Amino acid sequence: MKTKYLYTASLCLMMMFGSCSDFLDQEPDTILTQDQTYGDEALMKSVLANFYGRVMFGQKIEDSDAWRLLDEVITYDRSQEGAWGRNNWRNGYNYVLFHDLNVFMNGVQSSPVLSEDAKKAYIAEARFIRAWTYFCIGRSIGGVPIIGDQVFSYTPGMDISTLQIPRSTESDLYDYIISECEEAAKGLSKETNKNNARANYWVAKMLQARAALYAASLATYNNVEEHPGLRTKGGEVGIPAEKAKGYYQIALTAAKEVINDGPYKLMFSNDQSHQALADNFYKAVCQKDGNSEVIWTFDFVSPGKTHQFTKNNLPKSIEQDTGSDRLSVILELVEAFEPINADASQLGTSVQFDASKWNEGNTELNNLVFYDSPTELFEQRDPRLMGTILVPGSTFAGQNIEIQAGQLIKKDGKWVELTGARNSYDDEHRLITANNGPLGGDDREINRTGFYIRKYLDETPAAGTIGRGSAMWNVHFRIAEAYLIAAETQWMISGDEGDSEALSYINEVRKRAGVNPLTSIDKNKLIHEYRVEFAFEGHRWWTLKRFMEAHKLWNGDPNSRTAQRHGLWPYKVVAPGDPNDGKWVFIEKDMAKLGLWTNPYKCTEADYYGEIDNGWLNNNPKLVKNPYQ
Repeated sequence: MKTKYLYTASLCLMMMFGSCSDFLDQEPDTILTQDQTYGDEALMKSVLANFYGRVMFGQKIEDSDAWRLLDEVITYDRSQEGAWGRNNWRNGYNYVLFHDLNVFMNGVQSSPVLSEDAKKAYIAEARFIRAWTYFCIGRSIGGVPIIGDQVFSYTPGMDISTLQIPRSTESDLYDYIISECEEAAKGLSKETNKNNARANYWVAKMLQARAALYAASLATYNNVEEHPGLRTKGGEVGIPAEKAKGYYQIALTAAKEVINDGPYKLMFSNDQSHQALADNFYKAVCQKDGNSEVIWTFDFVSPGKTHQFTKNNLPKSIEQDTGSDRLSVILELVEAFEPINADASQLGTSVQFDASKWNEGNTELNNLVFYDSPTELFEQRDPRLMGTILVPGSTFAGQNIEIQAGQLIKKDGKWVELTGARNSYDDEHRLITANNGPLGGDDREINRTGFYIRKYLDETPAAGTIGRGSAMWNVHFRIAEAYLIAAETQWMISGDEGDSEALSYINEVRKRAGVNPLTSIDKNKLIHEYRVEFAFEGHRWWTLKRFMEAHKLWNGDPNSRTAQRHGLWPYKVVAPGDPNDGKWVFIEKDMAKLGLWTNPYKCTEADYYGEIDNGWLNNNPKLVKNPYQ
């Protein structure tokens, strides 16, 4: 295969679906020939590593600012953002990658230095990466052109229309992904690998389960009766409802295989104290050594490839370099972690705090709830809360995280809020407002809501510095997802909300978490479980999309709880002689009323599928636009 062929083949793929000016700027002689690459296994491994570096799609640790798009966090900036953009996390420019993967597989097959078993393994790994890429494109825009194993060749002056392929149906794309996962799995090892950074048999089965679940969900919930506008005539968007059961069965079979036969296990804690359960959950996601839950990651290593998530998101009081306090977790996510002693009606649901009714619009501040410590309120919740989020009074890497908005003092017999600048003290040298806040106004690098992210923060010394950075991995698959897929698909197949097998799967995850078992299962309980188990792990938008719930929750109504951003600010009671002196009170704060994030979340049906760009249509007239374009 000549260097020129490698170059022109990529050009024709871009004519099919998109463009990539950076690639076109490269000189052809910068690309290795087939003989050079496939005659050296070290070079082949380098090419494969490059592919892994090109498939970080959607929500990711390197771009945590984008998490503000979801009902999980805000940044400390003032913002008028509210409307969901239909092209958020859209993927559509990856046909050069498909070309490169196909060339790689051809080259591996003809390599004179590899054994047949080695060829089979390399091809299977590349095949998985290709399936993953198709999945990440398809979940955002629906059916796309499927080129399979073809490597196109372009000759100047040829009829370009022969290279222009129409979009597949949405169901055909998911069928292709599912079958590719099955084929890839046959050539992949069942052994684990360092930091789970490479695909193995179980990774392929997890993608098969996830893809089949997504297809089944869309066939079920994107139905003609409720969403008549979310269809294209050719089926590029929209999956027939009769296909749902088959997809659910595929997902269930793959998930059960991972659970029953794979080497991955939920990490249970022998210590059932609240803090131990919280720490155990943090470790189940974030600890590399001895981790039995994580199946596939995008890994980082120091020195070499690190990121700035820890530097950007450490609380100001323990920052290790300039530029911290970037993200604040919103109250609505905190409240999603249900009370440990929840009654039957509250299991698997979000429950507002008792103190949340005392918002900033209530100037009377009567009937307040007092707590002995700043953590007491949160220790009454699902331990995954404090494994995921730093709450007032939390510790991180052995350091206390002081979060205090102000003092609650008595004036003329009435409770009054007293706030100051960050790190301010009264005449008795008692803290008024902590260095971390929370605080409104124009301060930068300060907490806004009273909550920080804990998940993905790196406790490694100097991980929060610009010079070193963090090697915390970005998790793609965990065994907990296999349990939730099994629970959902078993329930959907049986149609019984009390299905004992379905409940056994979801309750195993809840048992590891330290919360009470469910006695019934339904769509809302599943959405809830995904939210608290996988916060910040890239599931939230795709879960709401496949259930078609985002436009209901994020309805743009400023009076809707699910469309708003709130904080819960802690105040230290300073009232000598009062029986509540030294205790803590929490007061809800509306980020819109503080002038910080002024517009509610808003999603419409049009946002469920990204746009097909005019540039793509110009290059390939056989494509069709998506609904609402």
